[in-house]
Amino acid sequence: MGRESKKRKRGRKPKIPSAETVDLPTTSTTALNDVAFDDVFSVTNVELIDSPASAAGTANRRGRPSKPRRATPERAFDNGDFVEVAVGPLEVYGAAVRVVPAMDAVVKVFCVHTEPNFSLPWQRKRQYSSSSSGFVIGGRRVLTNAHSVEHYTQVKLKKRGSDIKYLATVLAIGTECDIAMLAVENDEFWEGVSPVEFGDLPALQDAVTVVGYPIGGDTISVTSGVVSRIEILSYVHGSTELLGLQIDAAINSGNSGGPAFNDKGNCVGIAFQSLKHEDVENIGYVIPTPVIMHFIQDYEKNGAYTGFPILGVEWQKMENPDLRKSMGMKPDQKGVRIRRIDLTAPESKVLEPSDIILSFDGVDIANDGTVPFRHGERIGFSYLVSQKYTGDNAAIKVLRNYEILNFDIKLATHKKLIPAHVKGRPPSYYIIAGFVFTTVSVPYLRSEYGKDYEYEAPVKLLDKLVHSMPQSPDEQLVVVSQVLVADINIGYEEIVNTQVIAFNDKPVKNLKSLATMVESCEEEFLKFDLDYQQIVVLRTNTAKAATLHILATHCIPSAISDDLKL
Repeated sequence: MGRESKKRKRGRKPKIPSAETVDLPTTSTTALNDVAFDDVFSVTNVELIDSPASAAGTANRRGRPSKPRRATPERAFDNGDFVEVAVGPLEVYGAAVRVVPAMDAVVKVFCVHTEPNFSLPWQRKRQYSSSSSGFVIGGRRVLTNAHSVEHYTQVKLKKRGSDIKYLATVLAIGTECDIAMLAVENDEFWEGVSPVEFGDLPALQDAVTVVGYPIGGDTISVTSGVVSRIEILSYVHGSTELLGLQIDAAINSGNSGGPAFNDKGNCVGIAFQSLKHEDVENIGYVIPTPVIMHFIQDYEKNGAYTGFPILGVEWQKMENPDLRKSMGMKPDQKGVRIRRIDLTAPESKVLEPSDIILSFDGVDIANDGTVPFRHGERIGFSYLVSQKYTGDNAAIKVLRNYEILNFDIKLATHKKLIPAHVKGRPPSYYIIAGFVFTTVSVPYLRSEYGKDYEYEAPVKLLDKLVHSMPQSPDEQLVVVSQVLVADINIGYEEIVNTQVIAFNDKPVKNLKSLATMVESCEEEFLKFDLDYQQIVVLRTNTAKAATLHILATHCIPSAISDDLKL
């Protein structure tokens, strides 16, 4: 499959760092003379203590005045605690270093994860610990990344300068936008902590400062940079595309969930992933305030996270003039052509393939699928859809058979045939005569084929992952995950990760329907039609009798997962 070799990695910090090392710039010890910490923690009059010849205006070995040194990331004392102060390319002599405002609102997040075992769905993996960053917002709540608390068993928070870890409750997890909301019941945690204030979406070249607890130390760290790009980004954790900021400040493991401040001290984003590639350096990504506010307002409006709606269509660019003319478009008309429509989406009732979408909510769409964003900028029109909430209505203008039509559609979140997440739920499974049936999801593919599943998994499964749309809301892709060897299934042992098409000539819609049909079967044989024209036939009574013995042999507590029990 055509895919760029660049990989964006999430920034959760493992408890035990990997063996990979990076060369860090050498820092000088910083002494603060006449330091004054005001309400925004301004630090002035910074003097570098290095060597006598390093100070600005001193003589070098040849007796000539040396040039002022340029600033590098320094370490400063703040109330007895080390603070990493990322000084930009400023002259050190007489320079002023500004410590980020609202720094005390940044907390360290400790999480114990217990992930499901998708290859052996009746059990879970060994628990592990991680640490990341978060920050306090209004309403006695804390924001962090969703991947920082994914499959959590326990979450604790520690304030800056404190030695106490406070138990936290997870209020909401937004998988698509990679944001999670936490709360702490202990009143002591909230003493002396002020929530951060959110700022507007920054412009290109605006200064940003990322604060958090990255790998390499236990104290708070500050790195600075500028906004280098604003566009629709691919969110690794959510497998979605939303608005994102690209910055040139370093974002490392453990920075996940930490705030990004502008030069006024307002939060303009959440650090969440970085680009790791041999040809690039210091490319990090930040979740901007429009996405953050959508998450917060969604939770406040519905009492839970409902997600970002999408337009359930696949579209084609209309940049070719011959294509536009053949579709009946006038020279002044622009838009995109609908290729396919998700049958489970509400818009499938009004839109049709080959419709030309001319505008969304009154905003004209260009032939390349972009819309005006800000002065001198354009952005994909999916940004307009992501600004809506689940259940909202939107006005769509289309061109169909030389006629302009206007529709008012209801937006919703759509379920993929192979979902990107199970959202904390344990995987479903059903076992009969040693055949382990389960459903395919991205976590399942990753468990079976590793992080490079996009190259290692069977082509047919990958084709369904990328191109297939569900025909009904409850449709699932059911496969034989593996065959637990027993006398009854001799000859079938090599069947693995193969789709189940039908049972006793009846189509398999989802795993629950398969389990119901098998359990209620009174015919002499159980016949499973698999992909690649394979069939499996077992005697009904013998298969059901052998199941209990196979479960006991493999220490499996139940032949069916709890969510499928009748």
